[in-house]
Amino acid sequence: MNKTKDFDIKKFLLDHAIIVILLLMALYVGITKDNFFTWNNFSNVSINTATRFVIALGVSGCLITKGTDLSAGRMVGLGACIAGTLLQKADYSDKFFKGLGDVPVIAGLLAAVIVCAIFGMINGLVISFFQVPPFIATLGMQTVVYGICLVYTGASPLGGFKKSFTNVASGKLFGIIPYFFIIAFVVGICMWFLYNYTRHGKYMYAIGGNESAAEVSGVNVKKAKIIIYTLAGALYALGGFMYAAKAGGATVNAGQGYELEAIAACTIGGVSTNGGVGKVSGILVGVLVFELLKVSMQFLGIDTSFQYIVQGLVIIVAVALDLRKYLAKK
Repeated sequence: MNKTKDFDIKKFLLDHAIIVILLLMALYVGITKDNFFTWNNFSNVSINTATRFVIALGVSGCLITKGTDLSAGRMVGLGACIAGTLLQKADYSDKFFKGLGDVPVIAGLLAAVIVCAIFGMINGLVISFFQVPPFIATLGMQTVVYGICLVYTGASPLGGFKKSFTNVASGKLFGIIPYFFIIAFVVGICMWFLYNYTRHGKYMYAIGGNESAAEVSGVNVKKAKIIIYTLAGALYALGGFMYAAKAGGATVNAGQGYELEAIAACTIGGVSTNGGVGKVSGILVGVLVFELLKVSMQFLGIDTSFQYIVQGLVIIVAVALDLRKYLAKK
């Protein structure tokens, strides 16, 4: 007797309704609009996807443990501004740090990562030891980080980035593979390994499945959560670094709203808001689909204001479908 379940197409379509609908929308736009299925458009979508993928990976660990991180977007902005202030041309007339010599690109990245990781660690400490709900803790951190970024930059826009910094976004390995591809691929592989083949990954899913049971079985829940939020902060900094390199400039509002996009992409990609479920491959699909939605609306000429409405509705529907799957299992 064959014990394998027959493929239920109805259940599959319901579980992946948003992905199917958005892919059909992209297909329609591609057929009806010129220049959608072109290398330039593909390159633009893939570069945006690379940055958002890194950020979404940071948020995913929080969601898998039944948490969230509303400070992600502001940390992206802080990371972009820190990198931007350190990686300007040495002879730039409006240089932020007057007299600062040529700073290596890797040093600018490390500075951003360290600072944002510290804020992520504070999130983890507050959530773990003070039992503050992640929604409230990270909402407060969102405002704190934004204020610190305002004080640090004086709300001044940053520009004059040196070529070696902006080349991270425009450059290609062997003239073929964009550096952004390589960064996103390496980070994705590392997170996939962390989630699937390490003790920390197993602990993370156990906490999301049943935190009390995980603690009773010997999992150090507090330590695991601190690691998750610290790592998330580091990934936001990397996302901010990539954002600034691509934009060729940075402001305190860089990354604003990215946390909602990341949460939406994770949910679309199968990361459950009820915890314990999520795959790196699914996150990539979710980010890609969400980017295709935005690009499709631009090609359709939909007003920017209405684009925000559509994106918000997608987030609501994605969470609603996730809850439907959760309740069905119960």
